[in-house]
Amino acid sequence: MTPTHGGTAVADEAKTLINDFSIEVATVNGSGSQTANNTLMRSIFRMGVPVSGKNLFPSNISGLPTWFQIRANHRGYVARKHDIDLMICMNAETAKEDVTKLKPGAICLYDEPLKLNGLRDDLIWYPVPFQQIVSASCPEPKLHKLVKNMIYVGVAAQMLDIDMAEVAEAIARQLKGKQKAIEMNQAAAQAGFDWASTHMPAQQRLKIRRDNKTEGQIIIDGNSACAMGALFGGVTVVAWYPITPSSSLVETLIEYGKRHRVDPATGQTTMAVIQMEDELASAGVIIGAGWAGARSMTATSGPGISLMSEFIGLGYFAEIPSVFINVARMGPSTGLPTRTSQGDIELCAKASHGDTLHICLYPGSMEECFQFTYESFDLAERFQTPVFVVTDLDLGMQNWMSKPFAYPERAQDRGKVLTEAQLAEVQDFARYRDADGDGICARTLPGTPGGKGAYFTRGTGHNERALYSEKPEDWKGNIDRLRRKFDTAKAFVPKPLLEGSGSRNGILAYGSSDPAVKEARDLLAEQHGRHLDYLRVRALPFTEEVEAFIREHDAVYVVEQNRDAQMASLLRFFYPEFSTRLKSVLHYDSTAINAQTLVDQINAFEK
Repeated sequence: MTPTHGGTAVADEAKTLINDFSIEVATVNGSGSQTANNTLMRSIFRMGVPVSGKNLFPSNISGLPTWFQIRANHRGYVARKHDIDLMICMNAETAKEDVTKLKPGAICLYDEPLKLNGLRDDLIWYPVPFQQIVSASCPEPKLHKLVKNMIYVGVAAQMLDIDMAEVAEAIARQLKGKQKAIEMNQAAAQAGFDWASTHMPAQQRLKIRRDNKTEGQIIIDGNSACAMGALFGGVTVVAWYPITPSSSLVETLIEYGKRHRVDPATGQTTMAVIQMEDELASAGVIIGAGWAGARSMTATSGPGISLMSEFIGLGYFAEIPSVFINVARMGPSTGLPTRTSQGDIELCAKASHGDTLHICLYPGSMEECFQFTYESFDLAERFQTPVFVVTDLDLGMQNWMSKPFAYPERAQDRGKVLTEAQLAEVQDFARYRDADGDGICARTLPGTPGGKGAYFTRGTGHNERALYSEKPEDWKGNIDRLRRKFDTAKAFVPKPLLEGSGSRNGILAYGSSDPAVKEARDLLAEQHGRHLDYLRVRALPFTEEVEAFIREHDAVYVVEQNRDAQMASLLRFFYPEFSTRLKSVLHYDSTAINAQTLVDQINAFEK
């Protein structure tokens, strides 16, 4: 077999891209492709090359198209790449569309019966008889469908010079504990490698060379990192209702609890995880648990936050600690459950009716998913309020390279909780009295002996003694104090991170946009001579550093993955005097953001 190509491809083939290209695999959901794709990604990672993997999958169980993009980059760029360098076409339904989107000179490895090489003359084509290879390598016909995908892992390994020993180890890791499956998949990958060695001429367009840039790194998804953070944060009550893309967070937390939260005497887990009948009930459970003194949380997505908003308002006004992890997806309504978005920024900031402002944390890495989750429990208890950890599908469900997490050093902060001894020294306990001006009142836990700290917990108007009141001065005083408490949180939430100093214009972003922004800044500087400072916001309330950054730049490009510029709207709400300086750079087509999109929009503004 020889590859076919057009003139453009021949010209481009002379340039070898080493440890710097993207692979996209087009398959069918439910065909076992996830194992194969993760194996290919991990094999590159094991070769010491920085890598990331993004799965674009349908919201049904099986049968619809799915795509998986692997980004290898020696400089450590892990955002989705705009262009695809190697396409592996395994799905007849999408093959024509998949080929159409490729740039001239790209390589297309495809299932031979699809006969794609007649569609374009500016690509490099590699037809592979996958069924023939799998039939020869796997003696059980009923398993052919599941191991067929592993054939392309072996073929790609041969094309790209990936060490097959690393492929074998990656398969063993993916299928840990399933020896027969490990051996069968390793045989299939080797069969693909051997066939390619015999039948395919060497290509020099894309190559993987062993490097040492992943030493000491791990690959993990944000939901797993948040689950680990919750465990370290001391969570004891979890109430949830399954919803994509947050379900794996609680499922992983359950598994962690079985291993690390077990009473040695009884063998029972010391953490209660309750699947409720809906999201509203889940919110009610964690508000009640927080009132009783437990560290409580739920994990959900935008539709769940919408349903929970009534209880969130109760938690805010009655001042009860709880943690809400929102793994955002594309909305409104049911939207696209398996596509990513930063469309819940305003929803979480002001969840519930009336005047509400919530503490929100915006992690932008796996380390921060872990760190911000365990810190959210401290913030919830110190400020006696619901706290939101706002991620998205891209952070939560995709594969990210990360440093191992640092063990939390400081003790848990439970805030102003009065013990029996402290209550005995209080002359006149008033639950909602602000004794020191920071907006935070002392609270008691139900069951504290002595009876001195008893009070009514209510969501209606109340005075500082927690007694029902409709007096305007009581209502206004309470609402103003809650705002004062929110402002006090500025000194406790994670501060923004600044890169660069002194440029006329700057970029402001948050969350999963961070990798694309970092790459875009380099592209703007190297290719267009534009140098832009960068501030990554990590929490609401905004700290003084955010105001200073906007004040010190003529224009601030606010990068976000939603249509309505929700972060920019919040910035204008808090800093109306700087409204005209904020320029929105938006990406909301449901795919993960990429650097080239940012470069194009920022260049348009700059010109």
